[in-house]
Amino acid sequence: MDLNSFWNNKRVFITGHTGFKGSWMTFWLSKLGAQVAGFSLAPEQSPNLFDLLNLKNSCENHIEDIRNLNSIKKRVADFKPDIIFHLAAQSIVIKSYEDPVMTWETNVMGTLNLLEACRELENSCSVVVITTDKVYENKEWYYGYRENDTLGGYDPYSSSKAAAELVVSSWRRSFLSQNTNIKLASARAGNVIGGGDWTDNRIIPDIFRYKQKGQAIPVRNPNAVRPWQHVLESLHGYLTLAELLHAHDDEQYQSAFNFGPDKNSIQSVEQLLNAASKVTNVSWENAQKENQLHEATLLTLSTEKASKLLKWNPKWDFETSIFRTIQWYDRFYAGENPADLIDEDLKTYTS
Repeated sequence: MDLNSFWNNKRVFITGHTGFKGSWMTFWLSKLGAQVAGFSLAPEQSPNLFDLLNLKNSCENHIEDIRNLNSIKKRVADFKPDIIFHLAAQSIVIKSYEDPVMTWETNVMGTLNLLEACRELENSCSVVVITTDKVYENKEWYYGYRENDTLGGYDPYSSSKAAAELVVSSWRRSFLSQNTNIKLASARAGNVIGGGDWTDNRIIPDIFRYKQKGQAIPVRNPNAVRPWQHVLESLHGYLTLAELLHAHDDEQYQSAFNFGPDKNSIQSVEQLLNAASKVTNVSWENAQKENQLHEATLLTLSTEKASKLLKWNPKWDFETSIFRTIQWYDRFYAGENPADLIDEDLKTYTS
């Protein structure tokens, strides 16, 4: 299915549009001719991609809280979207230990609030709820988790996203048999990297934060293995899923899908830092502590379902993703326009 022809003039509602992924998605969909409405808190960091790209002028911009049921109901009802992407979340593991109540309110009740807003729509609407690769009961296996593996989560963030998946499953079974105009799927992506992320406690932003200070990066868990992927890989998966969900009544699309990288992109934090050091100057030190907060050591995804049913497969390998990400920041700090940098990534990825 051709992206341009499908998305042109589609009414797309994005929660979390001011975040890293949300900004990339808003920019991309606007380029494709979609009419975009966004619902999110204001960006937390400065700089941030939302402001750098001046995206408030590219969408119907609502700075509001997903935890407010009445607010999200009103915005969804007024906009009457064809497609909804639910990205709004508290997405940082360390922060979830600091504020578990806010994390659960945002990730679980926020998801339920969005779905309740959808229940009142009279028009046809396809909804893709974005969760995470961390929804699985992580047994530190060397093989990838499949969509039907047990949900779980040690830390408050992971468990809240697993709970959000249960909300989606329950809501689908409870209400969609009575409301056939709504189609619902969920998407679970890996550790996303790419230019324009300045979120705290993420390894790529930390490279450049500490580089600006002339300091070594304190790395909490250099041996942790993650499925690293460029942000465009996950977004392309979400767009592909939404297209097929919207175009077909087949229930196989109304389910959960993993979007992970190829096996060679499943690398440790130390390996990522070593790859980044081939592109830019990287200085880091092992800051692992004996009694530090728990974070998963090994996590990988199986993407066979997305490959078979959606014909989606990752395009960029580990080295390409790292190169384009690190180069993006170096060129940005050298004074290049961030919109031009994202445009270049989009053209390269979709060519």
